[in-house]
Amino acid sequence: MVEQEHVVLLTLSHEETTSLKDGVNFITKSENEKYVVFKNPDDGELKACRNKCKHQGGTFIKDIEEAPESCVMKCTKHGWKLDAKTMRYVNPPDSFSQEQLVAEIDDQDRLSLVELRPPQPWEFNARDPQPLKEGEVKFTYLTHACMELNFNGTIMFTDPWLTGPAFARGWWLLHEPPADWLDRLEKADFIYISHLHSDHLSYPTLELLTKRNPNIPIYVGDTSMPVFVKLKESGVTLNNINVLRFGLWHEINEDLRFMIMMDGVHPDMDTCLLVDYKGHLILNTVDCTNPNGGRLPHGVDVMLSDFAGGASGFPMTFSGGKYTEKWKEQFIKRERNKLLYYKTQVVRDVAPKVYCPFAGYFTEAHPSDMYVKTTNTKNDPATLNQMITKYSPDIRTWTPQPGAGLDLQKVIQGDKDFITPPPPGTKVFKESWDFDKYLDEINSTVDNEIFAYPEWISVYYNWCGFHSYNLVIRMIETDDNFHPIEGGYDFLVDFEGATPTYPKERPARVHNYLEMKNRIGVHRQTVLHGMFWDNLYIGFNNRISREPDTFHYLFWNHMQILLPRDPPDWKKFLEERKSMETPRKEVWKPDPVLIPGTPITANGSSASNHTTDSSSLPSHSAGSSLKWIVPAAGVAALAIGFAVWKLK
Repeated sequence: MVEQEHVVLLTLSHEETTSLKDGVNFITKSENEKYVVFKNPDDGELKACRNKCKHQGGTFIKDIEEAPESCVMKCTKHGWKLDAKTMRYVNPPDSFSQEQLVAEIDDQDRLSLVELRPPQPWEFNARDPQPLKEGEVKFTYLTHACMELNFNGTIMFTDPWLTGPAFARGWWLLHEPPADWLDRLEKADFIYISHLHSDHLSYPTLELLTKRNPNIPIYVGDTSMPVFVKLKESGVTLNNINVLRFGLWHEINEDLRFMIMMDGVHPDMDTCLLVDYKGHLILNTVDCTNPNGGRLPHGVDVMLSDFAGGASGFPMTFSGGKYTEKWKEQFIKRERNKLLYYKTQVVRDVAPKVYCPFAGYFTEAHPSDMYVKTTNTKNDPATLNQMITKYSPDIRTWTPQPGAGLDLQKVIQGDKDFITPPPPGTKVFKESWDFDKYLDEINSTVDNEIFAYPEWISVYYNWCGFHSYNLVIRMIETDDNFHPIEGGYDFLVDFEGATPTYPKERPARVHNYLEMKNRIGVHRQTVLHGMFWDNLYIGFNNRISREPDTFHYLFWNHMQILLPRDPPDWKKFLEERKSMETPRKEVWKPDPVLIPGTPITANGSSASNHTTDSSSLPSHSAGSSLKWIVPAAGVAALAIGFAVWKLK
């Protein structure tokens, strides 16, 4: 049994200890040795932590926006804020806690900061690497986060998104997977799916797979929000789903085993993977922001991770206030650069023999999303690999293309030809995506009968279960270009009370306000099937303005992963409406020809003019009126959420 380590990170002299001032003290010994010590002015109690934001490893500084006596610190990367007195983050509000160090004072009044390091799971029953043969362990890249791993004939697939869109209709595959991808997938011995986002858990892909092999073993982590929570609603039949506890080896055969580990920022949904074949380790951190809480094995043979950024609606889908095109351009450039340096540092810390950036090869291919595509620039994998080579020349890199392969033994030997290029004639980039098939399916929900009755709004938001929060949202259903549409809904939801209310005017009290324009098809699909709001926000299917410009973590977190697991009982709803002869809304569905549109910008103007004009968004101050039935040029509604902290 490996015992917990007590590691002394820092010891201050008697003089240094007694000179600590009340409040926040920043202590820096080196670039990698930065700490925060908080001294309570009331009783002298000490609290301490590493000066490292748990989001993406930024450094905290004094927040000049706070009062001088404040204990709040601000991260230099993304503006996350930590209250040193409580060691809880206050931006995002009501969200995370910081891991603390133990502050020990010895008999000579010297302060030591001690880190309690639990045993790492890969240290249990660790195996020395055994010799391999050339061709014994081979990787083949298919597309996005899908990799085929061949361990001497035992085939493993990761995150097979190989056809169709993700996030309703917002993401499409950038790379064309090999033509024989389905034949290869059905012959796999097992599949690992990291989390429930649809660019990793692809029901269109699994639907085709299960027609051939519904019994293929699929492994997922035991997240609090189950990966397959919406399996029933998908209509896909999978007979061999295996949920594994975190940090335990799962043996496939005497040579091959793997474990699933959780993310330190999003443990309720994100996971990463560690594979051990004959003592050789392969680490796949997928989309994890802080994989395994930042504690990762050193010197693995292969490391895979995301790299691209641009995987949320922020800031492309926001308008009003500071969200000008210039601000967005500068923000996106800064964030992508920060992500590059963060990924470079993580790779350097892990020190793999070879690194491969993947899980970022998507594109906003549909013509109506041209504005997002041109605005939402992403990191280039070759640029990241060049940075890694510059700072860590001993780490080899691989920029993958569909059908290309890697031979692990050739990596170990130091051979230059450790990568096999794609077969001749292989297409790298997709040129067509069969848009109509998938958009027709989404828009088929628009004329569902539940939307004939305005009462669906209260049933749905009561079902959501979010309440007791000073937030008012305005939900507006629109066409593809976020223009008002006849037959759409436009309504308010006030979450202040124990149950939501649905006023026709914004309340006179001071309140937080979110206004969301949503594509009617994606919105109604989300409502009808009780889906999480990722399709709306991550899929770029809404446009948002907010007053004040604040991210409400509790709200977005709830709508993203805490919704009830079973959808609303719409069958019962319709039976009740009809039995009570409830009046139907006069116009509740648009003509299908009104739904599509031309490419647009963040606020719904033509893509030929990329200037964001906040005045084009309806402005409703307290007391302005809203109507249930909207005339021909009226607007309609729904919502979404998430935020900057979930950037990939």
